Amino acid sequence: MPKQRGFTLIEVLIVVAIIGILATIALPAYEDYLRRGRIAEGLSSLSETKVKMEQWFQDHRTYASGGIGTYPCGAGLPTIKSFTLACPTADANNLTITATGKSDASLTGFSYSIDQAGVRSSTTPWGNSASCWVNKKGAC
Repeated sequence: MPKQRGFTLIEVLIVVAIIGILATIALPAYEDYLRRGRIAEGLSSLSETKVKMEQWFQDHRTYASGGIGTYPCGAGLPTIKSFTLACPTADANNLTITATGKSDASLTGFSYSIDQAGVRSSTTPWGNSASCWVNKKGAC
C-alpha cells in the first residue's frame, strides 16, 4: 500500500487556531491605526481652519462673518470624511472651532476644539484634556 500524503486533521486545526490567535491580536491594532490616521486628518483640517480664521480676523477685525466674502467658518469649512467641522462660537472677539467624529468612521465620542487663543481641548474615549488634543491612547 502506497504511503498517503497530506495533512492530518489535528495539523490543520492547529494552523487554524494559530491564525485565529494572530487575527485576534492584529485586527484591533489595525483598527486603532486607521482611527489614528482619521484623527490626524481631522486635526489637520481643524488647524487649517484656525489659520484661515486668524487671517479673516486680521483682515476684518472680527471673527464674525459680516456677510463679506467667503467666510472660513461658513461655506469655507473643509469637508472631510471622518469629522464634522463647526464654529459654534464666532463673534467679534471670540472663536471656537470644533471637530466632531462621525459614527460611520468609527469615531463616535471623539471631539476636538480650538479657540481664538489657540487653547486645544479634546473629549475622547481614550481620555479628556482641556489643554491638548488626545490623538492616541495614553498620550496628549
